[in-house]
Amino acid sequence: MDAAGRPALAEQGFAKVALTKSDAREAQQLLTADYTTQLKATRASEVGATETSAKTITANGVKMKYYRAERGQKPATGWNLFISMHGGGNADAATNDSQWENQIDLVDGYNPKNAIWIAPRAPSNEWNLWFRDEIDPLFERMIANLVAFEGVDPNHVYLNGYSAGGDGCYQMGPRMADAWAGVGMSAGHPNDASPLSLRNTAFAIHVGGDDTSYDRNLKAAEWGMKLDSLAAADPGAYVHQWQVHAGKPHWMDLEDAVSIPFLQMNARNPIPNKVVWRQSGSLRTRFYWLAVDKADVAAGAEITSAYSGQSIELSGVSKVKRITLRVTDGMLDQDQAVSVKRDGKELFSGLVPRTIGVLYATLADRGDPSLVYSGELSVKLD
Repeated sequence: MDAAGRPALAEQGFAKVALTKSDAREAQQLLTADYTTQLKATRASEVGATETSAKTITANGVKMKYYRAERGQKPATGWNLFISMHGGGNADAATNDSQWENQIDLVDGYNPKNAIWIAPRAPSNEWNLWFRDEIDPLFERMIANLVAFEGVDPNHVYLNGYSAGGDGCYQMGPRMADAWAGVGMSAGHPNDASPLSLRNTAFAIHVGGDDTSYDRNLKAAEWGMKLDSLAAADPGAYVHQWQVHAGKPHWMDLEDAVSIPFLQMNARNPIPNKVVWRQSGSLRTRFYWLAVDKADVAAGAEITSAYSGQSIELSGVSKVKRITLRVTDGMLDQDQAVSVKRDGKELFSGLVPRTIGVLYATLADRGDPSLVYSGELSVKLD
């Protein structure tokens, strides 16, 4: 049956029935297969772009065109995917179109391995091309489409961009860090972005030493040193690469291409044992296995959360009154009691059952089969 003709799953009595581990695994497989079938039935017109023929996707009424190229062979686990953002911004449509067309050509200069290369055309011509509110759902839709139609591995999705596209990397890299295995920023400016949410996402920074406009060269070094400090304080986290290329202006003659193999050395872990989430720019309601209500979203809000054994610890919480914790058996044993603490004080102790309702809701939320959870609980923090 077409999804539109079905009764809401969340309203069905079975949606809240506790599942065994094996039943939850089977349910997730069936739900994912059905989701993929429904997506293929409704979005076929959005796929099939080539290096010379664009296609359009639409999310929340906003349209985005894109070109597509591929290099190498599809790995057994699925294609690597690069979403590559063009420069320009604060210019007329023709100028930005030219920048977009140049971006598809960078596939050969950057030479990604066994990858699909997507060059989207920013929906607007404003200075902040790539970190306006409409970008998040467009990128999420793009990734879901390519996972379903082309067999992209959702744990090998990378973001990169040049100039204004680099601005987007500074912003969209942390903001959607749970979507990326790695982010490659070239010749951009961070504006007000923070690197804190990049704990589990590889990040590369490359800027010309003579790229002095807006202090891009100085800001690159500043961010590089911030990541150095974060990595030193949290061993194994904040994997990064940064270089200010001596003597190079805004265009680095492809010296920044070294970021591509660095990024492809990294895969996304969809259930990292520690998450640092700082809200900035367009505010979001979920990040890895954390979620907050729309009414409880605030600029500058921060949460650090970690799990170990059967315990989840919250710390460094600010501007958040309630948080939803999503779990799977890959994180902890859902047949055993779970303890949730904030700064050592226990907020919850008990079972977190597996249900079809949570499996379905988390799959439908992102369309990402690796970010599906089988149980959730909400805790009050104030």
